[in-house]
Amino acid sequence: MKRRIIFRWLKVIILVYCTIGIALYYLQDHILFHPSPVEKKFQYDFLSNATTELTIHYDKETQLNVVEFKPQNDTVTKGVVLYFHGNRNNISWYKKYASNFTNKNYEVWMIDYPGFGKSTGTFTEQRLYEYALQLYKLARSKYKPANIIIYGKSLGTCFATQLASIRDCKYLILETPYYSMTSLATHYLPIYPVSRMLHYHFPNDEYIKNVTAPILIFHGTDDGVVPYSNAEKLKLLLKPSDKFVTIVGGSHNDLNDYPLFHETLDSLLEK
Repeated sequence: MKRRIIFRWLKVIILVYCTIGIALYYLQDHILFHPSPVEKKFQYDFLSNATTELTIHYDKETQLNVVEFKPQNDTVTKGVVLYFHGNRNNISWYKKYASNFTNKNYEVWMIDYPGFGKSTGTFTEQRLYEYALQLYKLARSKYKPANIIIYGKSLGTCFATQLASIRDCKYLILETPYYSMTSLATHYLPIYPVSRMLHYHFPNDEYIKNVTAPILIFHGTDDGVVPYSNAEKLKLLLKPSDKFVTIVGGSHNDLNDYPLFHETLDSLLEK
């Protein structure tokens, strides 16, 4: 009798395990990406004389929306920040961060991934890297590498890191990065073979080794999305001149509220 009960419960556990695993495999795109699409004719309320909206025509299906934020004073622009945002909403959600750079006389070019905002098309991991490269090529038509800063936030840190690993830039700045998507998924799902299940591996750990530009990383100790311990492993891969800034008490989306974040960033941008 006991063996029957144990066997019955074992079948239930295996069934539940498999059901959850299958659901995670097929729903992972919905779990990872949370876009807010808008119509192409939609007018963002933040557009002004200090912003320009343009489209990168990648192919017939893929149109990438980019918003350029410009300094509002008449001083000479020092360069451009290519800003790769996180996995939610669209450019309108991240526009508030542009002033961190425009106040220091840098332009900020933010790009929406397909399905986000006005951008259309589909993507794979490789395609996302290619889209980042298209933005860089656009920037190179106006700026030298010594005047280009590549910035990644959360999900966008891998696009930024991969780009900086194959193209020259002034700095690579990462906000709340992960070691790799595989390691992050393993943290949350240790009982599943996530390396075989994931459509996206986003290996920051591999790309960061090939970045020759100075690297600055920000991460909070109370990050509930990308645990500090996961990002901290990137320290071992940094060059002696690179910096890993720990924001004590900082979480995933509030580092912009901490003086240390601005003091460190401003010091870098003033050079």
